[in-house]
Amino acid sequence: MLAVQPVGQCRLLLPMVTDLAEIRAVRARVGEACRRLGRREPIELGAMIETPASVLMADALAREVEFLSIGTNDLTQYTLAMNRGHAQFAARLDALHPAVLRLIARTAEAARAARRRTAVCGGLASDPAAVPILIGLGVHELSCVPAAIAPLKALIGGLTLAECRERAREALAQESAEAVRALCAAPAASTGQAAPVDG
Repeated sequence: MLAVQPVGQCRLLLPMVTDLAEIRAVRARVGEACRRLGRREPIELGAMIETPASVLMADALAREVEFLSIGTNDLTQYTLAMNRGHAQFAARLDALHPAVLRLIARTAEAARAARRRTAVCGGLASDPAAVPILIGLGVHELSCVPAAIAPLKALIGGLTLAECRERAREALAQESAEAVRALCAAPAASTGQAAPVDG
C-alpha cells in the first residue's frame, strides 16, 4: 500500500479498534515502513467503529486518526447481543434499530468535533431506507456494494439536507427497528437544500 503511486490513493483502515494504544502502535510500524521505503508522505489511518466500546471512545479515537468508518454489521451484532451467524437470530438483526442509530449519531458527532470524516460500511450503507437517516446523522461517505451505487446516487440526488436531518431526528425517537422502517416508508417533505454525501 505504501508503494502505490500516485501517493494518496490508499488509506489504511484498522479493524476492531478499541483503544488508542492500538492506533499508536500501527502508526509507529507504518512510520518505520515509510522510512525503509524512503517515503516522506504519511498515509491516512482510519479506525473502524464496530463495537459499543469503540463508539464510547470515538472522541479520543477521532483525534488519533484521519477518519472513522462505522462497520454496521458488527456494531449491530454486538449492540443487540445477537450472533448474525445464528439461524434463529439473524433475521432479527436490523441496523436501523434506534440503539444502533444512536451509536452512529454519537460517532458522527465525535468525528465532527475533531474535524474528521465519517464513513459507513456494512449492509446499512447499501440500504436505500437508511441512506437519508445516515446523511442526517452526519455521515459523509457510504461504502456500498457495486450494484447499489447507481440507485443510491439517484436517491441521494433527490434528497435535501434538511429533510435528511428531520428523518434522522424522527428515527432516533422511535422505539424499534420496525418503527424506523415504517417511518422510512413515509414520504419526506422537500426543502431544497443540497445533501452532503460524496460521490
